[in-house]
Amino acid sequence: MTTRSLTYRILLIAGLSLVALVYLVPTFVSDLPQFWKDYLPSQGIRLGLDLQGGTHLVMSVDLEKAIENSLDRNVDDLKRELSEAKVPLEGAARKDARIEIGLPAGADRNQFVDVIKERFPNLSVESSTTTDGRATFELAFTQREEQHLREFSLEQSLETIRNRIDQFGVTEPIIQRQGAQDILIQLPGIQDPQRAKDLIGRTALLEFKLLADVPNADNYEVTDQPLPPGTQVLNGADVDTSGIRGRRIKYLVQSQTLMTGDTIADATVRPATQLEGPHVSMSFNARGAKQFDDITARSVGKRLAIILDNTVYSAPVIRERISGGQAQITGNFDIKEARDLAIVLRAGALPAPVHVAEERTVGPSLGKDSIRQGVTSFIVGGSLVVLFMLVYYKFAGVLADLALIFNVLFLLAVLAAFHATLTLPGIAGIVLTLGMAVDANVLINERIREELRLGKTARAAIEAGYERALPAILDSNITTFLSGIILFQFGSGPIRGFAVTLCIGIVTTVFTAVVCTRVVYDYQILHRRLQTVSI
Repeated sequence: MTTRSLTYRILLIAGLSLVALVYLVPTFVSDLPQFWKDYLPSQGIRLGLDLQGGTHLVMSVDLEKAIENSLDRNVDDLKRELSEAKVPLEGAARKDARIEIGLPAGADRNQFVDVIKERFPNLSVESSTTTDGRATFELAFTQREEQHLREFSLEQSLETIRNRIDQFGVTEPIIQRQGAQDILIQLPGIQDPQRAKDLIGRTALLEFKLLADVPNADNYEVTDQPLPPGTQVLNGADVDTSGIRGRRIKYLVQSQTLMTGDTIADATVRPATQLEGPHVSMSFNARGAKQFDDITARSVGKRLAIILDNTVYSAPVIRERISGGQAQITGNFDIKEARDLAIVLRAGALPAPVHVAEERTVGPSLGKDSIRQGVTSFIVGGSLVVLFMLVYYKFAGVLADLALIFNVLFLLAVLAAFHATLTLPGIAGIVLTLGMAVDANVLINERIREELRLGKTARAAIEAGYERALPAILDSNITTFLSGIILFQFGSGPIRGFAVTLCIGIVTTVFTAVVCTRVVYDYQILHRRLQTVSI
């Protein structure tokens, strides 16, 4: 041990302490000066849902519907490919999780099977029947393709929900996969779960269709008569108030979808004017702009229905060809509804419907109570530990208590530096760290006592105590650290919060117990000629 080595260790501890204080300032000081925000860390320790309050949701993705939607798209592709291959069809439609194809009598079945194998490797022929010369085939996705669709739909739903929440403006949300088809969502600070559910759960499938070429297609009266071929009835967003009881206006639209919202590049809210309320302006990417240009060019004078989740929001007349790649959705929106609509359009449509499987709302008062109780447990537990060490180990106990203070300082600073989220189980992990922190000092102090009983000098006893206690300290803490990693890897949110503080606390514990306390002894040995040890 040399003076230079001691100086380096003192500078290391002082430097780490200064850095820790810098990282912790934003946690305890809310109004930071601008220079601090520009050059120094400005984000403090984040509080979890159980401490800050907010909304906890578990959204379940309807993966079966995602498969059905994909089959619907394959039906149109099948019709086109079979027509190009000159294979006659009597019908093609999806029934549940299968596609049913009908071939007329005399059709070449082998040619049909060859087309399926060559052009649709993701489909397999499950069964075939023949009645009066007509053949009926049932097609379904291969097992590998179905599994791929399930994984892709869940991941796409996760990404879409994350994009929507990011644009919603929630600070540090938790969005992660849970199980085979669920998504865990925690929104700290959000006390309006209904708005969050409406925003997250909206499928946001945007479609453009032409109104049917019949009178009053924009206020259609539903009767018992069959609908014109190739048409369907959709509800409108507006309410007809002309009658005694208001009802939603119904639109008769063509079934064919001209384009969808997957080509939207941006969607923004436009403020209200004297003529209309807030509306959403959309701009398309290059492909979408070309599609919209083609649609409007061949449909001048017709009415184009803008449909979101099977609800017609507007049906303007196409006055002229629109080449700028711009469109807008108008309706009886308030500014919040228009903003939420713009968010889901920018983030994209969900590949399948989602529904709420679990919902909890944590109030801010409950979060404050949790913080108060956690701080109380921290103070009580810490005070008992400090008092015990002072009484039992005297001056060595004072060093252990100082190491405990540095331990908590470094632990909180690491949480702030890595933007970790502090939860109620995390506070429990900090309290547990207090108890474990002095365990290393107890091992060191007891080893020093044993060496003193053997008649060694103070310097020799201190050096032997640290050297012989170190293997036991490392063994116990490494095994606990590995357990914490396993908890973090396989545990859920609360368990992860506990594991994070536990693992960080173990690292800071070993450093403060072995390095910080040893510096004081080494300083006394070098500069004060230590003769006895108060232990």
